[in-house]
Amino acid sequence: MKRKISLVGLLVMVAVCSALVGMFISTSLSLSPHSEALPFWRDGASTSTVHVVMPSLSTLAKSTSPTVVNVRTANKIPARELYRHFEGPGGENDWFNEFFQKFFDKLPEKDLKQKSLGSGFIISRDGYVLTNNHVIREADEIFVSLSDNEEYKAALVGKDDNTDIALIKIESDRKDFPVSVLGDSDMLEIGDWVFAIGNPFGFGHTLTQGIVSAKARVIGAGPYDSFIQTDAAINPGNSGGPLMNMDGQVVGINTAIVSSGNGIGFAIPINMVKDILPELKDKGEVTRGWLGVAIQEVTPEIARAVGLDNPAGAMVTMIYSGDPADRAGVKPGDIILRINSQDIDDPHGLTRYIGSLKPDSKVEIVVWRESRKLSLETRLKKRIEENIASLGQIPDESEEIKDRFGIVLKDLTPDVKRQFNLEDAGGILVIDIDPNGSAAKSRLEKMDIIKEAGGSRVDNIEEYLKAMKGVRKGQAVLMLVHRDSRPMYIAVDAQ
Repeated sequence: MKRKISLVGLLVMVAVCSALVGMFISTSLSLSPHSEALPFWRDGASTSTVHVVMPSLSTLAKSTSPTVVNVRTANKIPARELYRHFEGPGGENDWFNEFFQKFFDKLPEKDLKQKSLGSGFIISRDGYVLTNNHVIREADEIFVSLSDNEEYKAALVGKDDNTDIALIKIESDRKDFPVSVLGDSDMLEIGDWVFAIGNPFGFGHTLTQGIVSAKARVIGAGPYDSFIQTDAAINPGNSGGPLMNMDGQVVGINTAIVSSGNGIGFAIPINMVKDILPELKDKGEVTRGWLGVAIQEVTPEIARAVGLDNPAGAMVTMIYSGDPADRAGVKPGDIILRINSQDIDDPHGLTRYIGSLKPDSKVEIVVWRESRKLSLETRLKKRIEENIASLGQIPDESEEIKDRFGIVLKDLTPDVKRQFNLEDAGGILVIDIDPNGSAAKSRLEKMDIIKEAGGSRVDNIEEYLKAMKGVRKGQAVLMLVHRDSRPMYIAVDAQ
């Protein structure tokens, strides 16, 4: 009997011990059905809210506002030309338009003044002022007014369409104008506080504050886009005014807004402006280097296809005959990776860097060709905007004509066909479009090839003019064009 009790007791002790061990393991490993899973996010430490005190700009405003000027321009317009600014409810063909033209033709022969407003800032004691080129473009008269409402006439000294910068000079013997301090835009970081002073909607010396939202923005304004983006309020009339850092130094020139979005404005980095200021003052214009290539982005797919580790550089799609790249031996399909010691990240980087060099500068070009790097050398030539607009360096074996639509056309000569790989193609080449012509309102673009016009095939300018001969004013002409080897139809209204 004692043996049985001992055996039973032993079994009970084992059972109790097993239960205790199981409870311990379950607790240690959190195997209880009521255990909570650890979160897959990271919680912040529990701290009291820190209240950030916004900086006051009153002291900076008092010291910098006197250096900012309102820019007022006036254009003389013949009174009889005013009818061009009126249009009847039926559009270009409305009978009201003839009425307007007859009415204004009876006006006396005198000039009327069209006025516009902008901003600027003084950069020298003797009255040199920086502003946007579009603020003073085609102005017959320029006036600047200071914070004390004193107004002066000003004269254009130099301008650069590509960066939208203009330098004007106050016509005065004063040598004590208040001067803005130019800062270093390369030191800006995203999130830095900035403020703008300008003349929005004619409200002079208005100050707004914001931050740097982004840098090196490309918005399609020109070949050298590299804008500072800010949410400081920039409105019509702010153009040409300064964007300043919290030391009161100019870091940009306010120049553009996104009309469809609030809180998005753009400023030209002041370092870009400082690079061209000496030439603007001494020569009135900026001369830049020209390589003579058409380029495109290197996509990840292209990079893989040509054996590049990363999508970088600028891919050459066309070489302008006789230009520096052609003389160096650059070929279509090459990827330009570096110019001198400057790595090229994308097509915009190549355009900006070449534009920063002067004509006749000797450059080393590193290209990627057939899965290896190749070094070439050449000397740059002068960039000429007219040449770029008309595919410039194509040998002039045929005459250019400008038609009634404002389209500048050129026959497809053997050299043109060779450069565009159009050996068997017919048609005529669009090399420019007059912004005041009716074609400017259509979807026609430079470098389009017109294959048909008004239902007739056109292989040269003579055939094109013959097809257009019977087109009446106000009639829409259907054109078949090829763009990047893709056909499309475009309608153009005859003037």
